[in-house]
Amino acid sequence: MREILGRRRRLLSQRSDGRPELIGAALTYATEWQWPVLPGVAADPEGRSRCGCPDPECTVPGAHPFDPGLLAATTDGRMVRWWWSNRPTAPIVLATGGKAPCAVSLPALPAARALEALDRSGLRLGPVVASPSRWAILVKPYSMEQLGELLYAKDFVPGSLRFHGEGGYLAVPPSETGQGEIRWERAPLPGSASPWVPDVEAVVDAVVEALTRTGVSAPEF
Repeated sequence: MREILGRRRRLLSQRSDGRPELIGAALTYATEWQWPVLPGVAADPEGRSRCGCPDPECTVPGAHPFDPGLLAATTDGRMVRWWWSNRPTAPIVLATGGKAPCAVSLPALPAARALEALDRSGLRLGPVVASPSRWAILVKPYSMEQLGELLYAKDFVPGSLRFHGEGGYLAVPPSETGQGEIRWERAPLPGSASPWVPDVEAVVDAVVEALTRTGVSAPEF
């Protein structure tokens, strides 16, 4: 029981102002779940909707790696502690694939409908990450070949559907980005060594159907 409560406190620990403690969450991802993470670039302090990176047209403000780059993602607790001790408000970026889950993301409204459809089908879901505009369903790591075969079998794949696979990344809770708060729509169960996630094949059918039925086919951010 002591170990379970310790993990729960770390993931949900809060600062004195009531906001979640990023360093505790980053350490949970890296050292307990063995998910490689790194700090994301912060949003522009002069305009939260803009990114702090040099790209004035950045489409994911504050929600991507920059310095260090994605290849620096690690599960080393000492490195994670050093990063967030020096950058305590930096968003937490998960390097997807490999040891970490991948993700399937889609706009928030059809995502809610897709989750309802998956629930009705009896499919077990793992954690779901939500930003104000998009939700991401975490899934088991997949290869590009596996994904290609899966999508090739579809008559139509909406352009608003995105896949965060090997070499990709995803901002994870309790980060604050230029798009707003990153939160859990469905949180991991506390106390597990690493959260369970479903196979990608198990969720793509319902997700594609939800997007097609709602007419969300163009890329959206």
